[in-house]
Amino acid sequence: MSKDMRTFGYICPECGAMVMGSRSIFALAASDAEIPCQCGKSVLHTRYDGQNYHITVPCGICGETHAALCPPERMLQGGTALGCADTKQFCCYIGEEGLVEKNLRELSVLVQKEKQQKDSEEQEAFLDNVIMYEVLSELRDIAARKDGITCLCGSRAYSMTVRRSAVDLQCKECGAKLRINAATDRDLDDLCCHMKLVIPGK
Repeated sequence: MSKDMRTFGYICPECGAMVMGSRSIFALAASDAEIPCQCGKSVLHTRYDGQNYHITVPCGICGETHAALCPPERMLQGGTALGCADTKQFCCYIGEEGLVEKNLRELSVLVQKEKQQKDSEEQEAFLDNVIMYEVLSELRDIAARKDGITCLCGSRAYSMTVRRSAVDLQCKECGAKLRINAATDRDLDDLCCHMKLVIPGK
């Protein structure tokens, strides 16, 4: 697909389907865009005000609709992820088609797990306790290595926040964050491939 095309992806909160659609960067600047689900019950909407893009995203995680403001450099270049205000989990991806589809498939697995747990009688602390404990154990091993967890700004001081389906590493110097997903077997496999972790820095 041309680099002049941008693909949007989200999970429909009504039917649970993965929804993807592509628009050219010229069309996004010229007029409003809509990416509807085939079920007809949800739609992602974009509007350009001449300076920033206003995006409304149906959230397959919490069921609400979130509003986001994106500058052109985030909307039209590289990869962008928009988060659910309630769970802090990414709920929408914008970028190259293959990358959006990959992230959307992983999000779909997470949403299905979340739904299964909501349907069960007992809510557990983490979306998948086994995966979370394994991820935390792996993080401890990485942190124990020399310069195991550092930030691009040069700092080695960081804090760790454990969420329901992810762990956030935040640099204490510049405030940059690195999110380690901790909900699926793939998340654990991805982490195990790293001997060291580098927070992206600001």
